[in-house]
Amino acid sequence: MPYKSIDLARLSSIGIGPVTDVYMIDSDDYPSDAYLIGAANNILFGTELPPLMKLSKAFDFIRIEKGQLHIGAATPGGKIVSFCKKHDIGGFEFLSHLPGTLGGMLKMNAGLKAYEIFNALIALRTRTGWLEKAQILHGYRTTGINDVVFEAIFAQKKGFDPAKIDMFKQMRANQPPDPSAGSAFKNPPGDYAGRLIESVRLKGYRVGDMAFSDMHANFLINSGKGTYKEAIALLRLAEEKVLAEHGIALEREVIVIDRREMRSSSRI
Repeated sequence: MPYKSIDLARLSSIGIGPVTDVYMIDSDDYPSDAYLIGAANNILFGTELPPLMKLSKAFDFIRIEKGQLHIGAATPGGKIVSFCKKHDIGGFEFLSHLPGTLGGMLKMNAGLKAYEIFNALIALRTRTGWLEKAQILHGYRTTGINDVVFEAIFAQKKGFDPAKIDMFKQMRANQPPDPSAGSAFKNPPGDYAGRLIESVRLKGYRVGDMAFSDMHANFLINSGKGTYKEAIALLRLAEEKVLAEHGIALEREVIVIDRREMRSSSRI
């Protein structure tokens, strides 16, 4: 079996997780009971993990075929931007400031403001075959994708715009540079998760080496040797206080992978 021992703390952008064996997907077949982790840029790993799997380098590719972009789901966003710059292809500049690989970006329809990965999507392939964009339920930072994505095809538009790189950099200027898993919670309709967290006096609040950033309250940051126990305590505290004071149930954007949390929450 193609398993690989991976230090999840080194893989994850928040710097938390044990060393464990991960199934490396190198074909269209994969375990039905394993959780896909991708580049782990929005994941908080717990101490009681389910089976995990990850796409191998076999799905890290990008090429032009018949005037369209064919990209493997394990391809990093930075590699896509570099390819587009080299071949003067526009529409993907925003990926320069989004971490992760294509598969995870497609799963959550990642983007910045109105720029999102589904904009140029033509079709994607799972083990059930090719699905056209119109067949896939998708919206703001969400999709109906439930299977592992292997690759995707995108429309090719001429005109790479370097000025957009700086524009997207400015959009991210208020985000802390510390290790984090990105936004901790999704913005509820008509409001902002960061504002709600700040309103319940949790901006900058710390438990051990974990804290809600004093730069942006919706970022849970690791300032040193933060642990899963500290991180999950802060997430639960924010949920409880915002619900109690505002009647709003925050929805997590960070994905918590731990058997106890996955059993107790329908959000994961």
